[in-house]
Amino acid sequence: MFEGLEERFRRVLPKADFCSLRAVDERNEIVQVRQNVLQPIQLFQDCGAMITVMDRGGYGYAATSDLSMEGLQRATERALSWAHLAAGQCVFDYTKVAMPHPRGKYESPAKTAWESIPMTAKIDIVKRECERLKTDDLIADFTAVLWYARSESFYLTNEGGSVHQVIRRIYPNLSVTASEGTTSRTRTLGAGALCRQGGFEVLQDVGFMEEGPQLAREALELLSAPNCPEGKMDLLLDPSQLYLQIHESIGHPLELDRILGDERNYAGTSFVQPEYFGSFRYGSDLLNITYDPTIPEEFASFGFDDDGLEAEKLYLIEKGVLKRAMGGLISQTRAGIPGVANARADGWRRPPIDRMANLNLEPGESSLDEMIRSVEKGIYMRSNTSWSIDDSRNKFQFGCEWGRLIENGKLTQVVHSPNYRGISETFWNNLVMVGNRSEFGVLGTPNCGKGEPNQVMRVGHATPPALFRDVDVFGGD
Repeated sequence: MFEGLEERFRRVLPKADFCSLRAVDERNEIVQVRQNVLQPIQLFQDCGAMITVMDRGGYGYAATSDLSMEGLQRATERALSWAHLAAGQCVFDYTKVAMPHPRGKYESPAKTAWESIPMTAKIDIVKRECERLKTDDLIADFTAVLWYARSESFYLTNEGGSVHQVIRRIYPNLSVTASEGTTSRTRTLGAGALCRQGGFEVLQDVGFMEEGPQLAREALELLSAPNCPEGKMDLLLDPSQLYLQIHESIGHPLELDRILGDERNYAGTSFVQPEYFGSFRYGSDLLNITYDPTIPEEFASFGFDDDGLEAEKLYLIEKGVLKRAMGGLISQTRAGIPGVANARADGWRRPPIDRMANLNLEPGESSLDEMIRSVEKGIYMRSNTSWSIDDSRNKFQFGCEWGRLIENGKLTQVVHSPNYRGISETFWNNLVMVGNRSEFGVLGTPNCGKGEPNQVMRVGHATPPALFRDVDVFGGD
């Protein structure tokens, strides 16, 4: 698909301060079985390129699915025209940006290539795991699904930049719903967040072929479990819930384009202000948040972002203090605030914007047992099921599939519909214990939406469990 692409790009280069081509070829395959019935296999491919031009202080871009010489020429002319029309009219002078011209490669590791497994074998595996969810007549709905995406991209610039990346992502999920009378309870595999980069080995790594019967037992147990109690108490969050807490109350507030106001009409603003960086206490000393696209198996790992900036591990929050934003090179230059390599687009049709990639809570020193023993009155919650957060990503409310009370240092009663609420700064400053490296969970989400027009992005999160004091907890009845 990309044969001869670089040569064609070099031949259509305009006279401009900067020009880049970002070509993407993505192929998806989805195998799903619901209630032991194979659903239609989904196979789809999407291929095209975006030409970006910066000239005379303006910025323009144009996308095309025609990768011929003529197609690239037309896209380049449109991008250059838009850049000249925008010159002097933008909120920012793009001559101030020193765009990189990187050279390099990145490829997701894969012990067992997805393509090496016959389709019949994949279908058999998904069928088997779906069947194993139906353990009782009270199981009303049950689904197993495998989603594989392979994305190959080339990034080329007018001064010799050339980056080739191949990213393989697997998104396995199990879901089981038990129902009795008017009551239904659902359990999923890691809240549907156990998605990673890699090959077929990911299924074993995340428990896809082991956890089904246990999920069914927990769904049945929730049918007779009491409602979650209400009140202030300690809250122990499993990685299957904490990943989304990080995503919503740290990730989105730290996106620099949101802080600059670019997203206010659609995705909202941020309670974080530009002057907070370097001094604002976001959380307790145990809060260490890194931006790390270098973990091979994490969902949003890569070598270079979509503006060519090389990825590296950097602390956003260190010992509770806010250090840097999640802003790509253009936003960093606009704001004068340190950022990271996170200018990303969800495909060839869209321009890069500031997006989360791998946003992680660094491990602490506590085991899960130690955290439980430290609690006199509290609750342990797993697997997100609902979330709500205000436009500035400050006040929030989350619900989980499964909860278990902690009384006098021991896990006791399972409860259904556990929920909690809080305010971001207060919540993270009440962080009192963080799980160690052995408790570290690698998760992600395939469907984070942002931008106008909307872009649906894949995001990674890795985190151990963590304990918070004095959280407002309530039930769902």
